Amino acid sequence: MILVVDTNRIIAALVKDSVSRKIIYSDKFLLLAPSFAKTELEDNKSDILKKTELTKDAFDNLMALILNSLYVVDDSILKYKFEEAKQIMDKIDPNDTSFIALALALENDGIWSDDNDFQRQKTIKIWKTKDLIQYL
Repeated sequence: MILVVDTNRIIAALVKDSVSRKIIYSDKFLLLAPSFAKTELEDNKSDILKKTELTKDAFDNLMALILNSLYVVDDSILKYKFEEAKQIMDKIDPNDTSFIALALALENDGIWSDDNDFQRQKTIKIWKTKDLIQYL
């Protein structure tokens, strides 16, 4: 299954050894993320670190492992779908527009997110973590 992964699922995998981490490491999923996700992770790094008991080095190693399990897609790939994505998502949450653009730009099965804002749009199928558990 090919899915665009929302940053909230990556953060969940960083904070705790959970189902989200198992999904990210699973060979049953090919996970895509826009380069914006890396920016979001860096912007929230100090907050994420506070939620974990990891040292900075252990955290950096874990983040590298998780990011190596994903395909981070260059912005140039989603550029031609960005205007369409803005029409879909900007009024709901403009921070999620890149994820919609990526889902529109590449063949995939939808977006993996537990963020309810994605549920408010009707163009892209949204998979919650509980939906993906059956594939593990």
